[in-house]
Amino acid sequence: MTKLDDKINEHFAGFVVRKDLVKTVKGNAIVPTYVLEYLLGQYCATDDEASIAAGIETVKDILRKHYVHRNEAGLIQSTIKEKGRYKVIDQISVSLNEKTDSYEASFDNLGIKKVSVDSGTIKTHPKLLVTGVWCIADVQYEFSEDARVSPWVLETIKPIQIAKVDYSAYCEARTNFETDDWIDLLIQTIGFNPETLGRRAKLLQIMRLIPFVERNYNLIELGPKGTGKSHIYSEFSPHGQLISGGEVSIPKLFVNNSNGRIGLVGYWDVVAFDEFAGREKKTNKALVDIMKNYMANKTFSRGVSPMGAEAGFAFVGNTDHNVPYMLKNSDLFEALPPQFHDSAFIDRLHAYLPGWEIDVIRGEMFTSGYGFIVDYLAEILRHLRSEDFSNRPDQYFKLSEKISTRDRDAIYKTMSGFLKLIFPNGSETAEDVEELLRISIEGRKRVKDQLTRIDTTYPDVDFSYTGSDGEKRNVTTLEEEEYPQFYNLKPALDPKEQDDISDDFHNKNEAELSKDNTEITTSDDTAPKIKSLEAGHHVFAEGRKGISYDKTFGPYIDGASRIVVTDPYVRYFYQIKNMMEFVEMVIQRKPPEDQVSIHLVTGADDGNIASQRALLDSIIDASIGAGVTFTWAFDETGTAHSRDIVTDTGWKMVLDRGLDIFQAPIKRDGFVLGDRLQEHRTIKGFYVTFVKLD
Repeated sequence: MTKLDDKINEHFAGFVVRKDLVKTVKGNAIVPTYVLEYLLGQYCATDDEASIAAGIETVKDILRKHYVHRNEAGLIQSTIKEKGRYKVIDQISVSLNEKTDSYEASFDNLGIKKVSVDSGTIKTHPKLLVTGVWCIADVQYEFSEDARVSPWVLETIKPIQIAKVDYSAYCEARTNFETDDWIDLLIQTIGFNPETLGRRAKLLQIMRLIPFVERNYNLIELGPKGTGKSHIYSEFSPHGQLISGGEVSIPKLFVNNSNGRIGLVGYWDVVAFDEFAGREKKTNKALVDIMKNYMANKTFSRGVSPMGAEAGFAFVGNTDHNVPYMLKNSDLFEALPPQFHDSAFIDRLHAYLPGWEIDVIRGEMFTSGYGFIVDYLAEILRHLRSEDFSNRPDQYFKLSEKISTRDRDAIYKTMSGFLKLIFPNGSETAEDVEELLRISIEGRKRVKDQLTRIDTTYPDVDFSYTGSDGEKRNVTTLEEEEYPQFYNLKPALDPKEQDDISDDFHNKNEAELSKDNTEITTSDDTAPKIKSLEAGHHVFAEGRKGISYDKTFGPYIDGASRIVVTDPYVRYFYQIKNMMEFVEMVIQRKPPEDQVSIHLVTGADDGNIASQRALLDSIIDASIGAGVTFTWAFDETGTAHSRDIVTDTGWKMVLDRGLDIFQAPIKRDGFVLGDRLQEHRTIKGFYVTFVKLD
């Protein structure tokens, strides 16, 4: 176990489970993940492998003997009759029969009803009255001549979901975790290995949970296939309902006028629409209209008295094109059905989660560490729905007054959700708040910026904020930084207006280039003009693509005959591979006739120094005959902590991460573009400062 796993087990004993065990025990039992995790938490809550193995067999045996399959209901009923008593695992709900003044239970899979339940059981497990609860129950069969008396008797019952939680104890335990550790705990609870995700990627995964913790929260996520968009809503919580296919009727979703029965929004915390995208899909316009009213006002009406509900909507779907294509030709909502590609509907979305930033799920992303039993966390999140943390950031930051009320409310709801999930005890700092505030603003900005493309009556919004220092800080989306030439296009405009905007962008861009770069002409009039380089500090946000060593460092190493790279942490295989790619970049940029020496100063990996030496020497061998001489040396002083690149042409590049600017590759088989081309990799957040030495 890791140190984090030890801490998790220490402070949340009995409420956590090793996440890789679920697949081991599930078999053909159609049981929700949260039920399996509860059982595993009872029998496998240990770090002893022998005990875990024994616990797994116990859980498998319990499921094999006592889980009721619907097609075997008759057989189980017969077994109960013949034996007189039998233990079953089923979903049980209880209702009060006012005519007989008694409580009666119904077994979902077993198919028996009107099973007598005593009042003491209800007092112990009140949730049975609210919704169906998965339980282990002892059922007896006692035949009676009185036809009004059910022969089925519930002798004992033990919920195998969390019956109640201690929220104060949860918040108290949170104080024992640093913010990074707590975020990793949430990521492991979802089922992912935190080491495979960057900071921004983790926050986007956590953002998927906000509809569970924030009332009437409307989230949309569009992106490539295979990123796990619907998993959260189908397996994570008993309080979420996933609608497969994305299609639903008005009576099923809101209220059936024929019998007055309320629909899904009245019974669930989150209603998620799977496969929501699809231009060919046809949707009832009346449904879209009532959804728009509900999303805006939290109420709905079908000709009778208005009704309220607190269920949020989550819309997930696949995109047909990549981001630059959508930005150039349409908008980021282009995949929506025509009836939902409506400015009024889109404006009611609180945030747009960029699904294209989330990696396709692969085997090494799953965790073998410990996380919360999801049913336990689901109950905590449900408790937090009644809280409001939206005003907590106000002590540190102030949103621009130009942001409209609807935009402001959307940002605050996202922010409140993040704070509930990560800082339920109120331990956040100004730095923490700013990180979450920026991603909250970004989620709403992505919605509003696309609205201005779809409907030109929507004005541009100044999505900025000020800190306690009074400094204005602007927020941009990653796609805005990556594709500025397309981001501000307005496809909704006529072609002439569109061309004018495009021309304005290019003219502005050229003006800035001519201002920032001085052109030097050689004595040969036919020689190309070379733009001089500028010193400066550049920050690159996590999650971007389109970044490479060539684009970042290439112009500054041109013409150099000696390059010294200082990085004390070129130790592991992937770090040495980065060094090799830097050497490759130099080889590709230099004139064939030139000779360049590259010297690396790094620290020794005391635990694996032989492998480190061998790999670094491999770069020496690979560079022979390519016009580059590579050498390396260990820093004998042990005091080198800075990371920089210095050339004999007078440039120094100060790096906070050294060459380690890319996140882990999607696959390691060589057949993924991100493995072959740096510009197709997702970057970590980093900065580089270019300094001109005297």
